[in-house]
Amino acid sequence: MPVVEGIITKGIGGFYYVEADGEIYECKARGVFRKSGIKPLAGDRVRISINDNAENTIDEIFERSSVLVRPPVANVDRLFIVSSVCEPKPVLLIIDRMTALAVNQGIEPVVVFTKNDLESADEYIDIYRKAGIKAFSVSCVNGEGVEDVKEALKGHISAFCGNSGVGKSSLLNAIDPELGLKTGEISDKLGRGRHTTRHSELFKVEGGYVADTPGFSSFETDETEPILKDDLPFAFKEFEKYIGQCKFTSCLHTKDKGCRIIQAVEEGDIPVSRHESYCFMMEQAKNIKEWELKKHNK
Repeated sequence: MPVVEGIITKGIGGFYYVEADGEIYECKARGVFRKSGIKPLAGDRVRISINDNAENTIDEIFERSSVLVRPPVANVDRLFIVSSVCEPKPVLLIIDRMTALAVNQGIEPVVVFTKNDLESADEYIDIYRKAGIKAFSVSCVNGEGVEDVKEALKGHISAFCGNSGVGKSSLLNAIDPELGLKTGEISDKLGRGRHTTRHSELFKVEGGYVADTPGFSSFETDETEPILKDDLPFAFKEFEKYIGQCKFTSCLHTKDKGCRIIQAVEEGDIPVSRHESYCFMMEQAKNIKEWELKKHNK
């Protein structure tokens, strides 16, 4: 009985499709996963048994580096946060919240600004590159910057998120027209109903995988998961080298005297908009109630 390792590209109706050694194998998960409350997800790296006269089985799910709840996919290591430079204008707080959620989960954020044929994105690109975050400016009309995004997909499991109207679907079509067609078909079949069960599927694109996310405007790691106030400074990559240099160990880096991070903002080393987003998120984190933490930790 051959045993091989591969990656789950989709799961439908209790069947899982595993890509291994250039082939796709239809598999069932062993009962041990159900008993332990573990559900295989697209993106899971697995060990399977190939059976000639019976169902192929998933025997082992390797440790996950990350788990997203929506879209339900494991081991995403790059999150592409798509925003338009105009029509609509970018909301930096939303982008910064997404980058922080990604970093907090060990996922690398990549920010993409679309519609640069209508308006320059240089101002926004500078903010995120200064913060140590990959950022690209693209036009789906003339193709500018699309090759850079393709290059950033290689060797990664990626998901895309972005509000409607920012050109996320157009970008996916520009990256790979076949990908846009497939994901559109999935969205149509799944519908938009609140209680519709959604499945995720990974598509091979540019030497990596992309999760089917055109129907999703955001992503979630856990539907009730907050970033705790002690963790929040580490979710802003540009803060890292200054942490521990403040006058007071209790410094929250919002308005405290002797704060090294505030000093870096004043000196232009940390973008003002990033610090403003951090302060807003810190106010939220400070107000997390004990019962919310208990609910999260259940």
